[in-house]
Amino acid sequence: MQIPPFSLSDQISEIGEEVEEAVIKVFRSGKYIGGEIVNNFEEAFASEIQTSFAVGCNSGTDALILALRALNIGEGDEVITSSFSFFATAEAITSVGAKPVFVEIDPENYLLDLKLIEKAITPNTKAIMPVHLFGYPFDMDQLMEIARRNCLKVIEDCAQAAGAKWKGKAVGSFGDIGCFSFFPTKNLGAAGDGGAITTDNCDLARSIRELAIHGMPKRYLHTKFGYNSRLDSIQAAILNVKLPRLSKWVSKRKEIANYYIDELGYIEGIKIPSIASDIDTCHSWNQFVIRILDDDKLVSDVKGNKRDLFKLELQRYGVNTIIYYPIPIHLQPAYQKFGYVEGYLPVTEKVCNQVLSLPIFPEMTFIQQSYVVDKIKNIYANNF
Repeated sequence: MQIPPFSLSDQISEIGEEVEEAVIKVFRSGKYIGGEIVNNFEEAFASEIQTSFAVGCNSGTDALILALRALNIGEGDEVITSSFSFFATAEAITSVGAKPVFVEIDPENYLLDLKLIEKAITPNTKAIMPVHLFGYPFDMDQLMEIARRNCLKVIEDCAQAAGAKWKGKAVGSFGDIGCFSFFPTKNLGAAGDGGAITTDNCDLARSIRELAIHGMPKRYLHTKFGYNSRLDSIQAAILNVKLPRLSKWVSKRKEIANYYIDELGYIEGIKIPSIASDIDTCHSWNQFVIRILDDDKLVSDVKGNKRDLFKLELQRYGVNTIIYYPIPIHLQPAYQKFGYVEGYLPVTEKVCNQVLSLPIFPEMTFIQQSYVVDKIKNIYANNF
């Protein structure tokens, strides 16, 4: 049996006819950029996140850049964020001329360690960019209190967290701005790149919308240097089909996560997520990430470590997994000019050397889930 880490083909078999109808409608309308279909999605997505505004854009990366620009963050400014994330989190900060300040993560949830954030604040700090990694919502009560206490802006990186909530409130609705990705493998994915920015601030929404269209408040009037970053009508049409199903898909992911936790929680040597029943936390389970515990090595690029060997064993049985992320951002070659060395963030570096994402997607059958669990148990039963 072959088990993929996720399956878009299974999803399209469920909603294919509705998607085809929506896309054909776009073609027949002749309105491929902007228009009613995009407006409808923005309104529906704002309602889903419970914010006053949502602005579609070309990608989650662009969402972060537009958010930073709208908040006037640039040269000489600092933004506190995580090194354990997709590269775009820090890349966006660097792209506007600001400096990402990496703070250590909490090894229990892989999010920024709340106890360390204030220690990283300097006179140049302008914002905090928390990452709701893998769909795990940040404790936004504590974070917003830190931001208020220090007069900082908050940009939520919600790229992996559509459908996640903190105390019943959607991520992307707490900070000044929320940034979402609709990359195809996300819980809410388009058929290509796409993103959105959410906010309750009408001035920020207007600024973001202008920046996304060449700094243009009205046709052929350009008041600032912007970008060409628009959510096209075809992607919006597909997202309009998928958005009403998001809650159901997240619920299914939670069922699968709970099954994994119940079946794998007793295995010594595997660290599993432990918050499935946390009343404050509605995890959207974009990924189900375990850690393969081995030793106390702190490097992130060791060849042939226990995690890598475990991944190969699962692959031999047809269970396909993904490593998010084998190299932390601060140790990526692009950031070496800033002087980061191994040991700068020891917890982050160790976690990067141990994490492994198991298959999880709403259409995953119980037979597939059982197969994954059985193979993991077999590997450990043979004294892995």
